[in-house]
Amino acid sequence: MISEFNRNKVINVVSLDAATLAVHGILDDSIYSLELDFKVRIDDLVCFAVSGRWLRWTTPECPEALKFLAQAEGFCLEPGIDEKIHKIIGRTACRHFANLFIECAYAVRETVKLLHWQQAQADGSELSLKDFLQRGKPQEGVAGATERSTAAANKVEIKADSAAAVAVDGLKEPAKKTAGNAAVGKGGFVIDLHVHTSPASPCASDSVTAMIIEAKRIGLQGICLTDHNYLWSESEIEALRRKHDFPVFRANEIVTEQGDMLVFGFYEDVQGIIKLRELKRRVAAVGGFIVAAHPFRGFLTFGADDIGLTREKAASREMFQLVDGIEVLNGKVTETENGLAQEVAQALKLPATGGSDAHDVSTVGFYATVFTQAVNSEKELVAALHKGNYQPVKFR
Repeated sequence: MISEFNRNKVINVVSLDAATLAVHGILDDSIYSLELDFKVRIDDLVCFAVSGRWLRWTTPECPEALKFLAQAEGFCLEPGIDEKIHKIIGRTACRHFANLFIECAYAVRETVKLLHWQQAQADGSELSLKDFLQRGKPQEGVAGATERSTAAANKVEIKADSAAAVAVDGLKEPAKKTAGNAAVGKGGFVIDLHVHTSPASPCASDSVTAMIIEAKRIGLQGICLTDHNYLWSESEIEALRRKHDFPVFRANEIVTEQGDMLVFGFYEDVQGIIKLRELKRRVAAVGGFIVAAHPFRGFLTFGADDIGLTREKAASREMFQLVDGIEVLNGKVTETENGLAQEVAQALKLPATGGSDAHDVSTVGFYATVFTQAVNSEKELVAALHKGNYQPVKFR
């Protein structure tokens, strides 16, 4: 049974005075609801007075995230701040607050552009906003923030390992190597099994092209697109493979009442929240493979002992009777959470995988899964997952 799933983000930025902006962000979906407030100095884009509020959450630990938001005090919201927000707020507080913070930071930079254009009009300029941003350098003082924020519209160049590179969508891509089936490297065949892209995943920041280029640059043998409740077509995946001469696979991160699941070899376009037992029935019918994604996300900075959760109690959760494997290395959760997932996988003798859970190029390949044999197709990937000859690794 599938129920409706909705997600909304609303960002409001207002001028308190000539030097200060007030920012209010709301994230509301069928599972979570939260609000974020802070202020920003216009001259240097530094934020302060950061606070948050939960309206709806899933675990008793979620409200504890609020006290960690203070770590964002003093962040400069220039382009490039996303990684720092993910690392500090996403890992120690909550990824939902981190994603909302990133959206707010972008809105701040856009607001500063608009403010300086309005000031230019008041001074007699007749330029459109587009022409204003494209012509000349801003003046000294607070306009420097506009110069920095304008750079947000431009993709950061990713350095290629090879000097012979070709431009692809504004990025640098390493020159193509030998075509044909992929080979196993010295350390095995390494695939990042958990990658999100924009706009397929609303919470992601970078395009599929950027993700693939970065995966090639750092030496991965392949990546798997696991966008939230989004089904890539076979033709789209094949086109990406040919364009980049790189193994690209598709899966799906599907929301169930017992948590997020990475589903391989299953090509139904599931929307909303589905019962895990029903998902298991459908996936098993086509020979697919279900991995419990970040199964203990939400423990924040606590250890399992602090909340009275033993390995035995954790392993007794119904979800582990319905999945084929467990993600034990995930780039968006704490070491404690990954450690407990590893213990449960060992206790239940379930296969263990690793994936970055990357939402931007800076985290692609942080964790991955190394296979003992090359994987050249989605059919081979599913077969390899069932066989179990792989292990999670810290790659980047």
